[in-house]
Amino acid sequence: MSNALALPVRSNVSVDLESLPQTAGLSCGLEWPARPPLVPLGAPSPEEPHIALNSDEPGIRGLFRYRPDAALPLNALSEVLLCGDSTLTRGERELIAAYVSALNQCRFCFYTHAAFAAVRSPDGMMLVEHVCADLSTAPVSEKLRALLAIAASVQESGKKVTRRQVADARAAGATDVEIHDTVLIAAAFCMYNRYVDGLATFAPDDPEVYAARAKMANGYLAVFAESQAQA
Repeated sequence: MSNALALPVRSNVSVDLESLPQTAGLSCGLEWPARPPLVPLGAPSPEEPHIALNSDEPGIRGLFRYRPDAALPLNALSEVLLCGDSTLTRGERELIAAYVSALNQCRFCFYTHAAFAAVRSPDGMMLVEHVCADLSTAPVSEKLRALLAIAASVQESGKKVTRRQVADARAAGATDVEIHDTVLIAAAFCMYNRYVDGLATFAPDDPEVYAARAKMANGYLAVFAESQAQA
């Protein structure tokens, strides 16, 4: 059986899962978070989604199950942005995703990507919490700090990104591709956050729900294919 998944929006495009890097989703082998991150995220999740879904999976996972034809290109975008070749590490990119999700107070997306980021940092969840509490003093590189500041501006509005912010990122060593990808990660996660919360999906507080998902060895497309095969 072929592992190629056809993208329904363009019939001549497919994703060959066998060609994806085997290390795309691997963790660095550190301990997985044993508690939810201490970041204010507003009101708890609602008890029922706005529409009847066809599974009890939480957050965006339930929406992917409900609309798999839309889920595939969304997972492909996440694969490129967070797992693809980049001079930013997987952990740095996951931290950008978690930070934007925290600013949007999206419980499911924040918990998910905070777990991904935490296991790729020696400081674990404490780093994620510090970035969310006070980016100016967080123990990250000056380049990542400048990129996170750009991501925070995108979260408010694309027009909030200033030439000074871009200049500061370049001065700290960021390339134009890294600046581009930061803006796109931030914009994409604003979309994901609004997708998840706009349909009132549920976000469990149990960290094991997110750790179990993040422990899966491959990237987003492979995990999506596995979940569809189990449907």
